[in-house]
Amino acid sequence: MDTELLQKAANVVRGLSIDGVQRANSGHPGLPMGAADFATVLWAGFLRHNPRNPQWFNRDRFVLSGGHGSMLLYSLLYLTGYDLSLDDLKNFRQWHSKTPGHPEYGDTPGVETTTGPLGQGLANAVGMALAETSLAARYNRPGFAVVDHYTYCMVGDGDLQEGVSHEAASFAGHNKLGKLIVLYDDNNITIDGKTELSFSEDVPGRFQSYGWHTQQVNGHDLAAVKAAIEAARKNTGQPSLIACKTIIGKGSPNKEGTSHVHGSPLGEDEIKLTKQALGLPDEEFYVPEEVLAFFRQALTAGQENEAADEALLQEYQQKHPALYREFKNSGSEDIAGLSIQAFAAGKAMATRSASGEVLNQLAAQLPSLIGGSADLTPSNNTLPKSATGYSPQNRTGRYLHYGVREFGMAAIMNGLALHGGVIPYGGTFFVFADYMRSAMRMAALMGIRVVYVLTHDSIGLGEDGPTHQPIEHLLSLRAIPNMTVFRPADANETITGWRVALQNTSGPTCLMLTRPKLPVYDRQAKGYAGAGEAARGGYVFCEDAGYQAILIATGSELELALAAKGQLNKQGLKLRLVSMPSTDIFDRQEAAYREAVLPKACQARVAVEAGATMGWYKYVGPEGKVVGLNRFGASAPYQQIYQQLGLTVENIIDAVNGVL
Repeated sequence: MDTELLQKAANVVRGLSIDGVQRANSGHPGLPMGAADFATVLWAGFLRHNPRNPQWFNRDRFVLSGGHGSMLLYSLLYLTGYDLSLDDLKNFRQWHSKTPGHPEYGDTPGVETTTGPLGQGLANAVGMALAETSLAARYNRPGFAVVDHYTYCMVGDGDLQEGVSHEAASFAGHNKLGKLIVLYDDNNITIDGKTELSFSEDVPGRFQSYGWHTQQVNGHDLAAVKAAIEAARKNTGQPSLIACKTIIGKGSPNKEGTSHVHGSPLGEDEIKLTKQALGLPDEEFYVPEEVLAFFRQALTAGQENEAADEALLQEYQQKHPALYREFKNSGSEDIAGLSIQAFAAGKAMATRSASGEVLNQLAAQLPSLIGGSADLTPSNNTLPKSATGYSPQNRTGRYLHYGVREFGMAAIMNGLALHGGVIPYGGTFFVFADYMRSAMRMAALMGIRVVYVLTHDSIGLGEDGPTHQPIEHLLSLRAIPNMTVFRPADANETITGWRVALQNTSGPTCLMLTRPKLPVYDRQAKGYAGAGEAARGGYVFCEDAGYQAILIATGSELELALAAKGQLNKQGLKLRLVSMPSTDIFDRQEAAYREAVLPKACQARVAVEAGATMGWYKYVGPEGKVVGLNRFGASAPYQQIYQQLGLTVENIIDAVNGVL
């Protein structure tokens, strides 16, 4: 290790970072300056990646959980040869740049996950490490380690104060994810000042209690950092935490070690002094040739490593052809070709139960499907009969026992999806989506395929009462851009929901499932539309010729709306009944289809749903009515709650009469 060159390289990273923040006149120079030394050791000496192919499957993953320090990552990506230029660094935080304020997956080559909301990057890294162990156990064979890489994550004090870091770290320790290495930028500073204002725990001790291997080093001692990473890589029986003691803003004569350097540009005068202290010329975005050549060795090494990996795969294909085909297709199977048996009409079935039976069929056909529950497996019906539980003793298991860690589960699922090769799903009660929401929003922002199995979707769960009865939740999830929310009305619409979720490769999907049993509609005998029509979000379930009003319903309330239609028919009124399991999918349909389902000529409309009413006025219009809930639920048998809170056939009839 050429310590002098390595130190010079780290100082160049510092210089690029402070220049990028200064040019943007906003950003966070403190983290990049403090962490540049240990980050440079990692990137120059250990990280196995190919800048020419950021999607090389068997690469090491690097996650910057403290995403506010993004200039550190952008500088390293540029220096090692990713498709970033100095002009991109100069365009930091500008409109449509490749270098947004926080790292964004899909915007910048080499960025593995979108980070910024603290703690979630660590949980994403846990998911990536989990995917590596799962795929390695299932596909590696003696002499053929076709899945064999590390996941590195950089965290700060803020990450480790967030609750999700506790959930994820506990899960990782319990499952002995030994190829996960976390470097902790231990600088004792947050925005408010010194961490002692609110944070006094023994971090290594905490991680040891989770079952982690821990080390503490001077984060500015290059040799010590190198030795610590080597030790962590050898200790494959536990995840590793390396607490790197650093000085935030290191190199700034007047600001290092203070909160003033956390989230503000240094200023021109201080930058001059800092560069002088670091041995850098007073030149913007300075990169000497020897440092660039040093970092760009990653290009040759990356291409050689990927070529060796490809050669191994070709040999693997000859030796294990069936396994090779399954491995190469894992995560990208033909979803349209899946065979799912339809449910026979006449038997009442909760949609959560239907989902469980669908999962039994899917698990047998989709080796990439991996999922679990936040300690609600029997209630969520998320354990396929053919699946076994994942554990340190059974890495091939495809069922994940997340424990009571809803937020951690959702963020780990994001990491699983980002890693690739697996399709993650996870279950909990719908009301606990409140805990998961930030990670769900991140999945939508990144446009990744994860499936949320959210059961007990309304006041229909009954006696557990208002703490467990979602009211505003459907509306809140529908408000997230790029989030698909699907609330099926019967078992066969549930099949369609699963197909929609698996085919949705550009965003997450929520399946909202009932506890009460619902009728499985005899669509053919009754002349109702087929359940496959639900794939368009909303469709005409049934109608009378010359209809005078339109009823719109989702999920369990379709049964009420259908009963109301029957009674209104007896009164001589004619209606169209629309099942709308997914408003967002319906909104994405072409205008002609939406007009065909909800024609402007018929403004007499009523929507029915056991949830907040606000969002439905978009569909019923100012003259329409919504039968729903704008209060919390109650504890009682669900039939009584529906009656007492006005989700009744009688109220639907009154609403229809009120719009005519």
